Formats: sequence, structure tokens, C-alpha cells
Amino acid sequence: MKYFRFLVVGNAISAYGSYLNMLALNLFAYELTKSPLFSGLFLAVRLVAGFLTGFVAGRIVDHRRRKPLMVAAELCQATALVILVVAPSAAQEEILYGLAVVTGVGSTISQVCLRAMVPEIVGQDLRTRANSLLVTGRSLAMVLGFASAGIILARIGYHAAFLIDALSFVLSASILTTLPVAGPRKGAQSEADKSRPESFVAVQRTALRFLWTVPILLPMITIRAIDGLGSSSHNVALPVYSSALDPHHPAAFMSRFWMLWAIGNIVFQQLLSWHGKRTGRTFEETAFALGTCVMSAAFILAFCGFPAALTAVIALVAGAADGFTEVSYISRLQSVPDERRGAVFGLSATADNLGVGVGMVLTSSALEFFSPLQVVAVAHGTAIAMALAFLVYLARRRRHPPAPPGQSPHASVSTRTEEAR
Repeated sequence: MKYFRFLVVGNAISAYGSYLNMLALNLFAYELTKSPLFSGLFLAVRLVAGFLTGFVAGRIVDHRRRKPLMVAAELCQATALVILVVAPSAAQEEILYGLAVVTGVGSTISQVCLRAMVPEIVGQDLRTRANSLLVTGRSLAMVLGFASAGIILARIGYHAAFLIDALSFVLSASILTTLPVAGPRKGAQSEADKSRPESFVAVQRTALRFLWTVPILLPMITIRAIDGLGSSSHNVALPVYSSALDPHHPAAFMSRFWMLWAIGNIVFQQLLSWHGKRTGRTFEETAFALGTCVMSAAFILAFCGFPAALTAVIALVAGAADGFTEVSYISRLQSVPDERRGAVFGLSATADNLGVGVGMVLTSSALEFFSPLQVVAVAHGTAIAMALAFLVYLARRRRHPPAPPGQSPHASVSTRTEEAR
């Protein structure tokens, strides 16, 4: 864990730049053109770039050294930001589209690489604790990024904010270069994989075939995509709901909610890390489904208009459950063999981006006709329904475990009966 703590710091620095980036670039896109459509297109390009990258990220990550890939992704984002700063004003509108592509691709590649190589660094037994530290660092970065964005933009302007963003990516890359992190283990790829055509379609087909052999993973990735739809709903609905609560200070409710969400996330991650260190226990499928139910229910309750004190507790619970769900999900996907891990996380990133992208479109349109509570309840209610169905599936699977490969179910029952005798 010694070197991994440096990786946590580097990832948190990069995440700080990303969250500052999120606000600064979206506002800059609007200020540059005074067009909400252009601002929306900028976000759409970024999401589409991340979505498409997810399809090829698995192949890249499983066949290349992961640390250089992450370093390159960080430096490319820093370079693109510097180009935007030094470019003449007349060219900045076009450069923004290129920057959206670079940030979408770079963030997806970094995410897939990082999640795939965690077990290589700390081992399978410590992956839950390691993921908890990463989530904690990113939550702190989110608080600092959102809190400092307003001050930085108001006092020193957009270009200074972009240079700070670029510096955060450079610092993250510098930390990564000092870490003894390997890529895919030598010889990890089987002879069958080496003989298989290395085309894009073949790689995706291989990854899907692997998921079909591990029936737990595909429902989890599907639920995560639906959860992306729910995440989009509350992110889009929060400004509308906050404005209705206090038209004179529309950001008040949002800032309090996200601050409390982050506190709940960070505190629970510390407890989770302590529990994992003490017991060595990992939380995976069942924890993921239960966490999804609690998190989605909390986000629905946040829009019900409860008193401020109760809403504060709901925000804390939402943050704690959100972090718990993410750690459980990532830890389960990290248990797959190293030669398949990159492909699985690539498909997961694609599902995440698809859920968020589709959710942005659907929930933005739905808010024209329905209240924030109705929109959030439908989106997160769907996630709850999927998670409950998954819990039923897990319960049935425990009662009737599948027969080992090559053995019929009847033979399996017969064998267990003989063993009982």
C-alpha cells in the first residue's frame, strides 16, 4: 500500500483538475458563444468521445503497459488546455470541440487503466480498501474543485483556471512516472488469445463471451448503466429544484447538498477502509445491489421537500451509499483475470457513459413536462427495481447453485446427496 497512497494522491490531484475543468469549461463554452445549444453540444461531444473510447479501451489496456497509457492521457489533456489558452480568440470555438474529444478519451482511458491495475499493485485481498481510498481522494477533490471554481473564475479568470487544470494533470503524470506500476503481466495472454484476430469486433465479441461465462457481471454492468440514468436525473433536476426553493439564491441548496453528500461519502469510506483493514472482508454483489437501493431511495427523498435537517441526513446517506456502491462494484469487476480485466472495465465505461448520455437527454426533456421529484423518482425507481431483481436472482442462485462445467444439474444433485450420506 506504500506506493498506492502516492497513486491515490496523484489521482485526487487529477480529479481536482477534472472537477474544476467541468465547471470552467462548461461556463466558458457558454460565455464564448452565448448559446446554450453550443454549451450542450460541447458536453455531448465529450460524452460521445468517452462512450466510443470505452469500446476500444479494453483492447488497448489489455495489450499495452498501463502506466504509460495513464501518463499519456494526463499529458494530452494538459496539452489541449494549454493550446486553448494560447490560441487566438477566433479559433477557440473550434478548439473547444477538440478539447472535448481529448478530455473524453483521456478520462476514459485513465479510468479503465487505473481500475484494471489496482489488483496488480495491492493484490486481490486489499482491493476493496484500495478502492475506498481512491473514492475518498476523489470525493475530497470534488469538494475542493467545486468550492474553488467560483473563486478562481471570479478573481483570476478562465485562462488561469485552465492553466491550473493543466498543472493538475502534469502533477498527476509526474507522480505516476515515479511509481513501480507494471502493465499487463508478461505471459498473461493465453495462446488462444494470441491466435485470435486482433480486430475491434473480435475483441468486443471475446469480452462479451467472457461476460456470458460469468453471469453475475452482466447484470451488474446493466444496473450501473441504469444508475447512470438516475445520476443524470438528479444532476439535471437539482438546479431546477434549488431555484424553486430559493429563487434569489438558487445555488444555496445545491452547494449544501453536495457538501453533505461528499462528507457522507468520505466518512463512510474511512469506516469501510478501517473495516477492510481489520477483517480483510470484501463487499461485492449483494452489497452493490443493496447500496444501489439505498442510494437511489435517498436521492428520491432529497426532492420530497422535507425540512432542512432531515434533508441533510438524506444527503449524508446518499453520499455514503453512493461510495459504498461504487467500491463494491469496482472490487467485483477487479476479481476477473488480468487478461480480461481491461476489456470488462472498457465495457463498463461504455455502459456508464451511455447511461449518463441518454439520461441527460431524457431527463432534460422530461423536466419540461414533469416536476423534478417525478423525473428523479422514475429514473432512480428503475434502478431500485433492477437492483431488487438482482437480489432475487442472487438469492435463488445461492439456494440452487449452478452445476460445475461439464456436469448436469441432476448429476450435481446426486453427488451432493451421496456426499451427505
